[in-house]
Amino acid sequence: MKTLCLDLDYDYDFELFGLVSSSREHKLAWALNKYLRIRLVKQKDLYFDFLNKGRLVISNYLHCTEYSTFRLLRNKSADLSTLKKPFLAPDIKEYDYLLQINGEVQDNWQQELNSVFKLVPLIQYVKKFDPNTLKFKENLMF
Repeated sequence: MKTLCLDLDYDYDFELFGLVSSSREHKLAWALNKYLRIRLVKQKDLYFDFLNKGRLVISNYLHCTEYSTFRLLRNKSADLSTLKKPFLAPDIKEYDYLLQINGEVQDNWQQELNSVFKLVPLIQYVKKFDPNTLKFKENLMF
């Protein structure tokens, strides 16, 4: 009997920023709302069930417009987990939060965003990542 293999190539066409912040997620969302002039709203937590290994519960804030989507995700599981690596993106576990931006953005917007991140007092460090280089990039597909 012949077996077929399904090979999918996803298009990771979003901007991804890792944020280091010791603040709680609702305070960080409030600060990002204030400085970026957006409205991140708490959504239902995201649940990832791994067969016979455990569950990963990720806090999720969302801001949607007609042209773009901002998603603030906590990188570490909000619930106690039996997983060895209870992170949404274990290869960048040093970052407390992930900011995922989908959609159309202006050309000079990247530089403006970096300068705004420097103004937010709750953020200690920010780094932009190429999602295609991450090992667990499939976890970021919603």
